[in-house]
Amino acid sequence: MKIYINGKFYAKEDAKISVFDHGLLYGDGVFEGIRSYNRVVFKLKEHIERLLESSKSIMLKVPLSKEELIKAVVQTLKENKLDDAYIRLVVTRGAGDLGLDPRKCSGNSTIIIIADKIVLYPDKFYKDGLKIITVPTVRNLPEALNPQIKSLNYLNNILAKIEAVNAGFDEAIMLDSLGYVAECTGDNIFIVKNGHLYTPPQCMGSLRGITRDSVLEIARQNKILVHEHVVTRHEVYISDECFLTGTAAEIIPVVQVDGRMIGSGKPGKMTLSLMKKFKEMTAKDGVKY
Repeated sequence: MKIYINGKFYAKEDAKISVFDHGLLYGDGVFEGIRSYNRVVFKLKEHIERLLESSKSIMLKVPLSKEELIKAVVQTLKENKLDDAYIRLVVTRGAGDLGLDPRKCSGNSTIIIIADKIVLYPDKFYKDGLKIITVPTVRNLPEALNPQIKSLNYLNNILAKIEAVNAGFDEAIMLDSLGYVAECTGDNIFIVKNGHLYTPPQCMGSLRGITRDSVLEIARQNKILVHEHVVTRHEVYISDECFLTGTAAEIIPVVQVDGRMIGSGKPGKMTLSLMKKFKEMTAKDGVKY
């Protein structure tokens, strides 16, 4: 494996950053998880745009342009000779001192690109569906650390994941401060009711997911009525279908939430159809290399 760091490639064992890097010390940075399918980097431009939006929000200067970042990702995939891969693009504030002041970080930001395989969930969950729970950890307030910023500080999500794992589940729903469904620990959430598709609005504590947007695009192309508004747990419990979306997870069915069976207890018809159409989309919508 070759790791890209600030324009140069290093073997995995030689890929290092400073212990004074503020990304390590404080989670001061942003990242993107990206996938390639058969030498097509899915929605790469959209991922880079979201990275640049996150960096602008936290006033982090990225030393490469959008086009240069795209080139660096493609170059890393070619260097590693990967046709299908998961790419982690990380931009940190760079090395500073042990204080919080970002003005003490000297030089350019640190850019790291890692390309490898990823399997987030076993195949059986895509066939049979996930069983998930709601956890006590509340999603970050937009006024505190806005979930629209895909920052290196993922402790909020990790704490929720720990609660899920401790309870014997692989995934969990996080609520916002008002008690509405926000998202899961690493995925957006959708429900289906009477042929309509519902998902929480991105302004209410959930990340604007690239896969989420892709599902909305597919739904509209297929004349499926889509509603982006607040969702309660009650609405999830009585839904006909439920599924999660994310770059690593893709589209994965949910068949039980907080002990309540969703629909028939099996992946639903709309979910399966969207999974198929999403797979078709990944083969053509992106940057080829």
